[in-house]
Amino acid sequence: MAYELIAAVDLGSNSFRLQVGRVVDDQIYPLDSLKEPVRLASGLTADKRLDAASRERALLALRRFGERLRGFQPDAVRAVATNTLRVAKDAPDFLPAAEQALGFPIEIIGGREEARLIYLGAAHSLPAVDYKRLVIDIGGGSTECIIGRQVEPLLLESLYMGCVSFTLRFFPGGVIDKKRFRDAELAAAREIQSIAAAYRRFGWREAVGSSGTARALAEILELNGFNPGGVSGITREGLERLRGLLIRAGSAEALSLEGLRSDRQPVLPGGLAIMCAIFSELGIEHMTYADGALRLGVLYDLLGRFYRHDMRDATVEQFMSRYQVDTLQAERVERTALGLLGQLIDTTAPEHESDLRFLRWAAQLHEIGISIAHTSYHKHGAYIITFADMPGFSKKDQARLALLVLGQRGKLEKLGALPAQDSAWQLVCCLRLAALLHRPRDDRELPDFVLKRTPVAFQLDLPADWLAANPLTAAALADEATTWERLGSGLRIRRRAAASVG
Repeated sequence: MAYELIAAVDLGSNSFRLQVGRVVDDQIYPLDSLKEPVRLASGLTADKRLDAASRERALLALRRFGERLRGFQPDAVRAVATNTLRVAKDAPDFLPAAEQALGFPIEIIGGREEARLIYLGAAHSLPAVDYKRLVIDIGGGSTECIIGRQVEPLLLESLYMGCVSFTLRFFPGGVIDKKRFRDAELAAAREIQSIAAAYRRFGWREAVGSSGTARALAEILELNGFNPGGVSGITREGLERLRGLLIRAGSAEALSLEGLRSDRQPVLPGGLAIMCAIFSELGIEHMTYADGALRLGVLYDLLGRFYRHDMRDATVEQFMSRYQVDTLQAERVERTALGLLGQLIDTTAPEHESDLRFLRWAAQLHEIGISIAHTSYHKHGAYIITFADMPGFSKKDQARLALLVLGQRGKLEKLGALPAQDSAWQLVCCLRLAALLHRPRDDRELPDFVLKRTPVAFQLDLPADWLAANPLTAAALADEATTWERLGSGLRIRRRAAASVG
């Protein structure tokens, strides 16, 4: 373990949270936490853009977190953003300022990746059991539903509904009546119906709630005696009693209940409506509560990366199997591409570890598009990587990997938006040359090659006699040099004369 302390930052749609954990014997013990009720989702305009006030609240919270994280190494902190920044059209414009305020990179993760991390966190905070659990996490902008066994998620879904978005949509001004509440429940029920049949068939023994909405509801029901027989957690009967009280009160602010905290009060109506619909559609009578959720899951996922149990490696292997990749060809291209990269950079240096991993993954997945069609398979592969659910990968990770797969062949102008100084250019060069050199798809031995980068171009040195003996490859390399020249960059193929003997 490289670091004793690691940290997770969760940029949620309702709250921003920071969790610092201490690593002891492969376990993480919470050490410190911060919470800021940013309510980013409430600042999302009708055209899906963040308003100025929500941006300022977010940046202020991130500056506070950044102060707490001073002195942490870059690899010891992982920051993830969820639904609101997934849907905000101006998220790419906002991220640089957010990263500067925090002092660390921020990943926007997909819904199923969020679900995976939530389950990982919940599972590590619950007693170990052999049966299947259903974990429900109602966030500010989305709701994640996961069935898993032990620490392994088996069924993952993310639904586009949350306590902030539903409160704004169905209870404007905080006004609550029977019709509004019924409309909110019906809307939530329609979302859940899309997964209900599959989840019921798969089955589970125990239902568990995680994160703020579930915790708030459990505390209210327990402290006010709404659950039958003093049962802990959340019950169907307890939810019905709370719903009746809320409708009669006419607003959450008019309620006077034990356990109803001021930071949860404004979003209680939306969260309660969603939870009532979940209980109804999935046939749940009782739900327990788990302390661990997304932040703890991020910490354990980060811990796994330290120990080389990176979920991204497992995902790449699964994709290779799913898309019937020719593993021998992938191994050939990977070996040569990494060999080429090793002549350009010191691959043992920590600062180059990311480039090394992305080139390896790109080589392993460079032919997945052939499963759709051989024509333009690099484009099909890039499309799959861009839009597929890839556990462990952030949206930014997927975009970078897709760019490498797209750039493996064809015109380079399609990568023109990539800055000239970006290290991805040398990864693209290595991948293209490796794929070209292994075009015969056999195990013939390659000659000794030397790749270097001059101020104006890449230069590949190959034996002149080998090029003469392989005219097809020589012609392809000449075409490749022309392709780079059209981009305004350069690739030179240098014929190296055989060393004289005697």
